[in-house]
Amino acid sequence: MSPLPHPRSIRARYTIVAAGVSLIIMAVFGTTLDLAIRNRIQANTFDDAERVASQWSAQARTGYVPRRIPAHAPVDLIQIVDARRRVVDASALASKTVPLSRLRPPSNDRFQRDIECPDGGRCVILMAIRLTPAPDAGVVYAGVREPDLLATHGLEYSIASGILLITGIAAWTTWALVGRTLRPVEAIRARISEITVSDLSLRVPVPPGGDEISELASTANQTLSQLEDAVEQQRQFASTTSHELRTPIAGLRTQLEEALRYPDDVDPRQAIRSALTTTDRLEAIVNDLLLLARLRAADPAPGEKIDIGELITAEVTTRPQSIPITVKAPPGLETCGSRMQLIRVLDNLVANAQRHAESTVDISVEAVGDGLVVTVADDGPGIPPAHRERVFERFVRLDDGRRRDPGGSGLGLAISRDIARAHQGTLRVEDSPKGAKFVLWLPLLPCRPEQT
Repeated sequence: MSPLPHPRSIRARYTIVAAGVSLIIMAVFGTTLDLAIRNRIQANTFDDAERVASQWSAQARTGYVPRRIPAHAPVDLIQIVDARRRVVDASALASKTVPLSRLRPPSNDRFQRDIECPDGGRCVILMAIRLTPAPDAGVVYAGVREPDLLATHGLEYSIASGILLITGIAAWTTWALVGRTLRPVEAIRARISEITVSDLSLRVPVPPGGDEISELASTANQTLSQLEDAVEQQRQFASTTSHELRTPIAGLRTQLEEALRYPDDVDPRQAIRSALTTTDRLEAIVNDLLLLARLRAADPAPGEKIDIGELITAEVTTRPQSIPITVKAPPGLETCGSRMQLIRVLDNLVANAQRHAESTVDISVEAVGDGLVVTVADDGPGIPPAHRERVFERFVRLDDGRRRDPGGSGLGLAISRDIARAHQGTLRVEDSPKGAKFVLWLPLLPCRPEQT
């Protein structure tokens, strides 16, 4: 058996649910109302019949009853019947020969209600009162033909019409309100369908009101802005990377073509050495680019407990001392992170300081608040304030850096900052009386048990 069709439209689903719930509630209410009205009309009719029957019962016991009993609106059927079921007296509209009912109340329950429904006629709601407990006592019948609301289904038709009308109003109201609510969503969907990777400048319309849909639109616009910035950065990165790789590749091609065209004039060993040097630079650039891609992908490296003071002391000891290095790194300042990545940061900072220093490099480690600060300072020419953020961009190399290290890739400081961010830290250039001062801040984070 196939399942019931499920509308794809949220508007249609909510309208169907609202109509269904309204129909159920109104059906229960309508049924209750119908029963209540019927019972009320029936009870009022019985009360009227009982009042008239009681009046004529009292007169019958006194013996004063006219031959033609006058009607008492709305009770127009009145009979006095003896013990042998003969009609003694009757009203104008009541039969003079046939009793209204075969019911004869017992002596211990003289008042009884009854509904008689003759074949082909309208039912009669009546009250039967036994005149006395005596065995030969007569019975007074007072009745009313069943009212139209009880005899026909007009009441049910009216209630059903009201139920359908209210259900239709509920469905139409839900359709209109949901449509009005979803109109901004449709506008957002239409605008998003126009956005392409080649053009991320479009933004979705933000409806007024500050409701959930407005917040959704604002969040979508923020995401689009971030996506546009990311795509623009990727485009700039691809352009810059292509430019940086083109130069060594072109140089490598020139060297190899000269070796092939002029074998007598070019020393093959020298050509191969030069090609290997260029290849080494290309390999270094590619490796740095891969490391940057891993760091930007936020793939965290396994954490381990690291004593920064011991790490710096060990690394400085193994480095060639082309420029004297002074280290002030007390033990016991620990963080949690990747040892190899932090070594890469320290090597980059120390190598950069040695490359630009004139006579000395100073390295210090100290605890500050809930973190530790590693300072690497040199006494070189320093970095102008306008370029202190540019040096952390990819492939950015200042003139002094190109002169001192022409074979560098220009990615060391960018990688160092990304590693710092991956460890929830920061890396920046601060003011210094002389030279450049790089400040690395790392949080004092304990490793989880499974990371130790």
